[in-house]
Amino acid sequence: MTEWFKDWFDTDEYLDVYRNRNEEDAKKLVNLILQNVSLRPEAEVLDLACGAGRHSILFAEKGFNVTAVDLSRNLLSIAKKAADESNVNVNFLRADLRQFSICTRFDLVINLFTSFGYFETDEQNFSIINTAYNQLNNAGYFVLDFFNRRYIEKNLVPESVSDSPGKKIIQRRHIEKDRVNKQIIIEKNGIIKEFNESVRMYYKDELLNAIACAGFRINRYFGDSNGKDFDLENSPRIIIIAQK
Repeated sequence: MTEWFKDWFDTDEYLDVYRNRNEEDAKKLVNLILQNVSLRPEAEVLDLACGAGRHSILFAEKGFNVTAVDLSRNLLSIAKKAADESNVNVNFLRADLRQFSICTRFDLVINLFTSFGYFETDEQNFSIINTAYNQLNNAGYFVLDFFNRRYIEKNLVPESVSDSPGKKIIQRRHIEKDRVNKQIIIEKNGIIKEFNESVRMYYKDELLNAIACAGFRINRYFGDSNGKDFDLENSPRIIIIAQK
């Protein structure tokens, strides 16, 4: 398996596929987190795998000092522009999360919207949890927002098509062993391009155990950004709030 994320996230086509991400959901998730952690004003927040910066900017708008890390130059550029337009200051850094370390210690570390499970091995994937632990102040919080594996297994849509003038996006999904894979075919102005995604799936208990083994105490976990209780069969997400 190639490290698909290195190329895919740096393409303009990635934004074509994910341009319509729900801003209201991002706001709900940020509010849910803040309702379940205790942060001082101007606390230090670290966003691991910030993407286009939606959550980072929302935390910065609430007065927190935000550092945001991502590997994609493309997404970081978009995030910086969005932060400027929102008139907030976010410290954006480019790094591979598997090797990321910084002298600053944080009060909250977040890894949101399935920015987890991209790597080939469990050791690499779980290293992000260890990074979060090491970057936190004592009693600091870690929040992981991931899809619910059981929900994906039950509700996977094998194919979806989005059609607009001059552009067609076909997404084909399948599960192979412990990974959910997606083939993305984009037909634009007569040119066809193909991309792939592959994310390691984890059950709730696997995630909770990995977080506990890193040294965290599990405080709460939810099944969606509205704060509903987690239900193995019906919750689309698992949002875990843990404390050092």
